[in-house]
Amino acid sequence: MPKAIGKDTGAPSNAAEFPTEIGQAGELHQTPPDGGQVLTTQQGVPVADDQNTLRVGPRGPALLEDFHFREKIFHFDHERIPERVVHARGYGAHGVFTLKESLADVTTARVLTEVGEETPMFVRFSTVAGNKGSFDLARDVRGFAAKFYTKEGNWDLVGNNIPVFFIQDAIKFPDLVHAAKPAPDREFPQAQTAHDNFWDFISLTPESMHMIMWVMSDRALPRGFRFMEGFGVHTFRLINAEGRSTFVKFHFKPRLGLQSVMWNEAMKINGADPDYHRRDLWDAIDLGNPPEWDLGVQLFDDAFAEQFEFDVLDPTKIIPEEQIPVRVIGSFVLNGRVDNFFAETEQVAFCTQNVVPGIGFSNDPLLQGRNFSYLDTQLKRLGGPNFTHIPINAPRCPVHNFQQDGHMAMRNPSGRANYEPNTWGGPRESPTAGYKPFAEQVAGDKTQRRPESFGDHYSQARQFFISQAPIEQKHIGDALVFELSKCERADIRQRMVAHLLNIDEALAKAVASGLGLKALPQPAPAGRPTRLDLPPSDALSIVKRITGSFEGRKLGILVTDGAPAALVAALTDQVKAMKAVYEIVAPRIAGAELDDGTMVEAKQKIDGGPSVLYDAVALVVSEMGAKTLAKDKTALDFVNDAFAHGKFIGHTAAATPLFKKVGIEQGDEAVILLDDAEDVAEFLEACGQLRRWDREIKNDLDAKSFLEAQDVTA
Repeated sequence: MPKAIGKDTGAPSNAAEFPTEIGQAGELHQTPPDGGQVLTTQQGVPVADDQNTLRVGPRGPALLEDFHFREKIFHFDHERIPERVVHARGYGAHGVFTLKESLADVTTARVLTEVGEETPMFVRFSTVAGNKGSFDLARDVRGFAAKFYTKEGNWDLVGNNIPVFFIQDAIKFPDLVHAAKPAPDREFPQAQTAHDNFWDFISLTPESMHMIMWVMSDRALPRGFRFMEGFGVHTFRLINAEGRSTFVKFHFKPRLGLQSVMWNEAMKINGADPDYHRRDLWDAIDLGNPPEWDLGVQLFDDAFAEQFEFDVLDPTKIIPEEQIPVRVIGSFVLNGRVDNFFAETEQVAFCTQNVVPGIGFSNDPLLQGRNFSYLDTQLKRLGGPNFTHIPINAPRCPVHNFQQDGHMAMRNPSGRANYEPNTWGGPRESPTAGYKPFAEQVAGDKTQRRPESFGDHYSQARQFFISQAPIEQKHIGDALVFELSKCERADIRQRMVAHLLNIDEALAKAVASGLGLKALPQPAPAGRPTRLDLPPSDALSIVKRITGSFEGRKLGILVTDGAPAALVAALTDQVKAMKAVYEIVAPRIAGAELDDGTMVEAKQKIDGGPSVLYDAVALVVSEMGAKTLAKDKTALDFVNDAFAHGKFIGHTAAATPLFKKVGIEQGDEAVILLDDAEDVAEFLEACGQLRRWDREIKNDLDAKSFLEAQDVTA
């Protein structure tokens, strides 16, 4: 039996043998081994037969008295609960937050003042528009919601991977969601905004323009949850022991850096693995590489808020990190998978109103509305007011109150008194330990007017766009052309180009050209003129912040029979040493026999493991293997897609027929020859750059006109 190298067989098998008998019709009846669990009903009654309904004779009618059958079907019929109206498709993990720098000068919250304290937490990532069964890599904002189980109660930071939002006032939230979701008459498209309803609404909502730049950017196509930033979106308050308030914006910064995928790549990933993001997070924790984020804050006072160019209460605006740097105060690691998806990820309830003493709210009108909506929605979804009794939602600190009864109440007060004040006993309010809101002085007339300071809808949209690298700007233009090309109505496309003229003229021209508009429309009416003096911010770009490390990434190694064993061993060993992972891809799932007789086991058969699933690829093939692969379309797609998506490609000299067949010419610096094991280190170091973007600039049909409009040369 030849030895195996690069062994990668996935999760270990938990298969167990059970005593089994064959029934009268050939069905299998498994019974428990000695000391094993006995199957029971919900009432704890042991079950004798779980394969057949009680009936009159082998071919007679079923009997209503079969309580096990009725209970089993009854429970099955009621397994589902309403899915979330938004953020329906999500995935979660447990973790631990550790504070490294105290904020005791600005808050009394113990979670933010007790250095070294470890706070358990649960994080749920999600898409927004799609339903529970939609694919992971939709172009969409991602939810990034964190529940901190603190000593003073649960603190929920219900954020996104984008720091701004589409609307300024929560009253427009139903309209936004209705417009983004499938049309009510036809119930499509699913998990995408490339349709008339969405862009009709957006084209009539100028406040959305900043968010649109983000959603059309690579931020909306993250490589995985592990490579996303998180933002609290709103301005919150921190309140100290003296009752003074400091404004705060919260940030989550991934230790692995930011990374995205390309749109063409995303569409193919959704076909190859619709659970791509879920699997990535699960595997990272399973393989002992749990993802980490830094928790940072932007702190500022009323004086800054008054002189800042925009209103800090406006959820469609950011405070650039160049003006107020993000101060890292702690970090968290997600190192615990859920035991049951429904019990934890599906039933977890995040509410923006869940804060602890020392953390408060600003008058952001979107935040104020979310405080109502996020509590209200749990009543329908989770069946009543006692959703806080569900373990994933229950605080880890003592809970004492007189709230009682209702569906599924698990924590009713004991004793005679269920009210206070009383003379029987029980919990009492604590003026010293209890939550105290900030004593803000507010005066004014009742009105339904927005402040004029909310009126600039284009300046920060422009600032975001000019902060992007040229390739990122091109991707924004490409995304707008793609989405608007799906709109049937020309007037919607015209209105959007009119808005783009207020953001960046070259972008508007490129999009108009891509849409085939014969003439530019007039710029859209603007409440305030676009500011041209706002400087670019590198913090807003992904490409400008590439870390240069391949840590946490995945290498796909395509092997064939007769491939050099020493090279395969060097690749697998060095990938693991740099805290990255690899998968062996082969023509057969059994793997390949290498040139020294060793067997390398495959994780993927080539048609199930396309190159879009990997951050870089290595073609470790023999001459005979390469000639065979050159006749296989999936193998040619593997190579062609890796090149088209700008990935680094390592290869043996024998892979030349594959390159010739797909038309890849020699001379590309990111196509690296692996003569022997010594070349592996150089190749893997280069892979840390992640992409070779000049390939897209040279080969994309839309690139030339766009770059000319941007005055950028290839």
